[in-house]
Amino acid sequence: MRTSIATVCLSGTLEEKLRAAARAGFDGVEIFEQDLVVSPDSPEAIAKLAGELGISLDLYQPFRDLEGVEEAQFQKNLKRAETKFQLMARLGIDTILLCSNVGTATISDDGVVVEQLRRLGDLADSYGVNVAYEALAWGRFVSEYDHAWDLVKAADHPRIGTCLDSFHILSRNTDLSRIAEIPGEKIFFLQLADAPALTMDVLSWSRHHRVFPGEGAWDLSDFLTRIAATGYAGPVSLEVFNDSFRQGDTNRTAVDGLRSLRWLEASIADTPGKAAESQQSAGSAGPGSALDLQPLPEVEEPRGINYVELSTDDLGTLTRQMHQLGFQFIGYHRSKPHVQLWLRGQARIIVSEVTEEAGTTSAPVNGTFLRGIGFEVTDSQSAMDRAALLHAEEVPRDQAHDDEVLRGVFAPDGSEVFFHQFDAATPAWIKEFGHDHDEQVSHIDHVNLAQPSNHYDEAVLFYTSLLALHAQSSQDVPSPSGLVRSQVMSSTDGSVRMPLNVSPQPNAEAVAGRGIGSVVEAYPEHVAVACEDIFQAAATALSRGLDFLPVPQNYYEDLDSRFDLDLEFLQRLQENHVLYDWDEHGEFLHFYTSTIGSVFFEMIERRGDYLGFGAPDAPVRLAAQHRKNSQRGA
Repeated sequence: MRTSIATVCLSGTLEEKLRAAARAGFDGVEIFEQDLVVSPDSPEAIAKLAGELGISLDLYQPFRDLEGVEEAQFQKNLKRAETKFQLMARLGIDTILLCSNVGTATISDDGVVVEQLRRLGDLADSYGVNVAYEALAWGRFVSEYDHAWDLVKAADHPRIGTCLDSFHILSRNTDLSRIAEIPGEKIFFLQLADAPALTMDVLSWSRHHRVFPGEGAWDLSDFLTRIAATGYAGPVSLEVFNDSFRQGDTNRTAVDGLRSLRWLEASIADTPGKAAESQQSAGSAGPGSALDLQPLPEVEEPRGINYVELSTDDLGTLTRQMHQLGFQFIGYHRSKPHVQLWLRGQARIIVSEVTEEAGTTSAPVNGTFLRGIGFEVTDSQSAMDRAALLHAEEVPRDQAHDDEVLRGVFAPDGSEVFFHQFDAATPAWIKEFGHDHDEQVSHIDHVNLAQPSNHYDEAVLFYTSLLALHAQSSQDVPSPSGLVRSQVMSSTDGSVRMPLNVSPQPNAEAVAGRGIGSVVEAYPEHVAVACEDIFQAAATALSRGLDFLPVPQNYYEDLDSRFDLDLEFLQRLQENHVLYDWDEHGEFLHFYTSTIGSVFFEMIERRGDYLGFGAPDAPVRLAAQHRKNSQRGA
């Protein structure tokens, strides 16, 4: 499948955008007119640069407000179009995007529009240009793709085709069935964008909130399947207007965009029924007319969390808290003297002390932070191969000749994701710490990760595409600093659960550093450990002097009003700093520790089939952490 990206998706100069697209691996780009207008380089120089980079210039866009106007105005519009055709010849581009008229149309007459499209086609033919007519969702008289196709069909001109844009189609909830009527050769261009489910005017939605495929709420797999079935064989291009993208790192955004297209491509190619249907339909349109859909190495959902790694420059404080929670120190790694293993049943925490003597940092380190997660997968090699094809950066790892070979990649937030071959027995790497078995009591229930706001959608796509996790509906949790957006990524059976949070606090961006710099200021993350008896765990922690996160009296009074709890049970909850939630499936009991650096722990007990995370208690935690931080800074 040929991939392309509109330069409007990326930050930087036109030259920087072209280099980023080529570096990421795109086959071509759409030139957004404003990017060319503000460039000091000539069209010939831009064309030469694209050639040197090995990318094609696939589309010039946009041309606006052509049709549905009086004859005098149309003549002026044709003259304007001719100057663009001449410019395209200098760039070596043979297709232009024509948007349905938004600002100047005065004639609501399809016959007039058809005739004007035909005359534009005659002019375009003299320059060897194809015109892709697109219905903007807010077009004055043409706003639906099927209406635009009816006009193109009626014009019956070889130089006039249509452009299908997922945003303009899906944002209006247009019936998709008529896509099947469009011959693939009359689809002159295809543009893709996803979007979150928002209730707002479509123009603002389009200009500020588009995202890459897989990062929003739409079923783009179904959309692309329908396009493939027409026999369309041109570029599959991204056109995403997003404020964060246009402010972010150009190279990183380009990689995220290509990852989204490769994931989308594989979502069709990996589904035999869809692939066969697309190939059969496309094949009937003629040789070489089909999209060349390539699958990715198949991966199953992870079977569980193998371990969590924490890095710290405050080893004593962190390990003291883990001891208070019932974790047992197992030993140091045999070849890495600054790396420790702590166990509580099958909850495995690797602690790496970050010091300059350890050779693990070249910059001042401040705080404790979550360095990475090891996931249990059925085929670690396939998982790594898939990650590489999705352009994830591999984590460099030093290991002795007799250490288990472990491979992983960097997540968008800078943390590390490792793939461990699933084995019902104790993981082989534990022997490197002088240990050879796990107890079968505790385990890691979930890991809550903080995400920089400008990479939140990227993180959702990362875990969806690489690990086949599913994104649940997001929700907003109130905190003293504003609303915290939270979205759970999980496996179908719930063996892996990862709430992703993005905080309104500016210092949440520090999470991307993962400990290099002022991570102590980052929005906190936590590891939730399941246990069989929350009160026994709390009693052990109390006896060992754990600094619990304080829970106000008002919380327990409110708890009494919401649930019909036994008074003795309520008192027991309060005495042990335990919070409580209930739903029709079961109960959830949990307590929190104080935060060290940007990390804290949560001990939980699930009773029955409760599957949530105690969401009603999150505001209590956030407020308590805010008070603690304020006291620390005073």
